[in-house]
Amino acid sequence: MPQISKQVHELTVGQLSARSGAAVSALHFYESKGLIHSRRTSGNQRRYDRDALRRVAFIRAAQRVGIPLATIREALSTLPDERTPTREDWARLSEAWRAELEQRIAQLGKLRDHLDDCIGCGCLSLATCALSNPDDRFGVLGTGSMLYGQRTG
Repeated sequence: MPQISKQVHELTVGQLSARSGAAVSALHFYESKGLIHSRRTSGNQRRYDRDALRRVAFIRAAQRVGIPLATIREALSTLPDERTPTREDWARLSEAWRAELEQRIAQLGKLRDHLDDCIGCGCLSLATCALSNPDDRFGVLGTGSMLYGQRTG
């Protein structure tokens, strides 16, 4: 990992990319979504404060656990003066995401458990496939489409 002198208070997009491991295009995308900020030099080049490294690390860690960028942006906006997230901020914000992650884990477990039903089948029939139609409430009444307004008992 390239070392940057402590006297350097601003990073180029290339330096931020090299230090954070995020592609330059990802950094531009994060900036377009309001997750990180830069200033422009007189030559119209981006310059990032050093604390952008921590913000990028926060964003990437949240993405790795499946948190959508919109949720990450919302979380970062709760920090005063858009400051860099601290360890305590991560603990508080990740606790708020825990219920959503638990729900996703349960959903993935259900998908895993029904995956064996499809091995060798190949049809992914809407009549019986829990993967193609996971919320089917009328499948127990038979196959085929249900008529609009038909009573189900």
